[in-house]
Amino acid sequence: MASTTFDYAPLFKPGLPAPAVRWTGLAKYNFIGGNNDAAQVPVDGLIAASTAVLKREGHALATYGLAHGPQGYRPLRDFLAQKLKRDAAIACSADDILITSGSLQVIDLVNGVFLTRGDTAIIEQECYQGSINRLTRLGVNTVGIPLDSDGMRMDLLSNALDDLKQRGGRAKYIYTIPTVQNPTGSIMPEVRRAELLKLSAAHSVPVFEDDCYADLIWDGKRPPAIYAMSQSGSVVHIGSFSKSIAPALRVGYIVAGWDVLSRALAIKTDAGSGALEQMVLAEYCAPHFASHISELSRGLRVKLDALMDALNEQFGTSAEFEEPPGGIFLWVKLPDTVDIVKLYQAALKAGVAINPGPDWSVNKERSRSRMRLCFGSPTLDEIREGVAVLAEVCRTEFGVPTRSANVTRAAARS
Repeated sequence: MASTTFDYAPLFKPGLPAPAVRWTGLAKYNFIGGNNDAAQVPVDGLIAASTAVLKREGHALATYGLAHGPQGYRPLRDFLAQKLKRDAAIACSADDILITSGSLQVIDLVNGVFLTRGDTAIIEQECYQGSINRLTRLGVNTVGIPLDSDGMRMDLLSNALDDLKQRGGRAKYIYTIPTVQNPTGSIMPEVRRAELLKLSAAHSVPVFEDDCYADLIWDGKRPPAIYAMSQSGSVVHIGSFSKSIAPALRVGYIVAGWDVLSRALAIKTDAGSGALEQMVLAEYCAPHFASHISELSRGLRVKLDALMDALNEQFGTSAEFEEPPGGIFLWVKLPDTVDIVKLYQAALKAGVAINPGPDWSVNKERSRSRMRLCFGSPTLDEIREGVAVLAEVCRTEFGVPTRSANVTRAAARS
């Protein structure tokens, strides 16, 4: 391990986030991150796609962007345009799409185009940690709108927009994850999406629609994207292949008008996102995406059932949650006596990694006893064993009763 006696500390710029900790490996029972099911990564299909596309077009790697321009590999953008029309009712062309290095780069680009220190952004109260952290680092004022089972509440959004207007302010955008919300898993109905667009128009505030989890819905049915419902072009839509194919590929995309894309391209200074990943995805997804998603969703649904059964068996009514219609996360409320940050630390020592709720909320106190559990990565046995270990830590550290008023889902079905 490299060491140095040189003192870099006085040279670091002010305002940096806390330093990263060294990687020590995944926990034995890993319920964190957006990791997916390793067994369902379509390895054979990706190998075949890699071989085929490299034999056919591999020499194009000698040119930045494969000579397809800065917006990304044209066959992948063509596939996305067709997919978005079929699945989300979005009518766009390949020229309306920019390929990025994962959805996090898209968020950085959108923030880079719209936000400066002191601006205001409206987001969901419980929200993607990556979005919250970026706004905090940028020095942006965030207004968190509470959610219910249908997503962001429009009455409270309307109040927040009116309040900003009365104070002479205006939000730069309204960020929402309307289709399989992270972390709550809700899907915003079409009627509420229409209400959101009306508020957006009334206050001249664009909507930033994050659709990164929308492919993973158990019944395969979803409302049209907010982007598809807009008549004015006031929506910026983003998505990713991280949850549908593999997170390590780091391929995302943005759909927007040229007035926004041209600005995003001007600050995307990485000389293009990974070309090989784009080539392989285009080759694989065109014939196989729909069947792969169907199989992946079925497998994830089995894992969700295993997680909910394990929580009911080990915690009973001490663990509260609503069954999500898709995705890879379960948002769980434990008794108020549980400090989830302390539980996180104690559980990690016992080999169980969880996401503390306050990291996924702008209302830290409300999420003090909540946690996000990712069920995509662990096996069925690891889910059952990991929840049992977590429950034992809760009993030992916080006195959570054993199987309080417990009725398992399996018993309820019988």
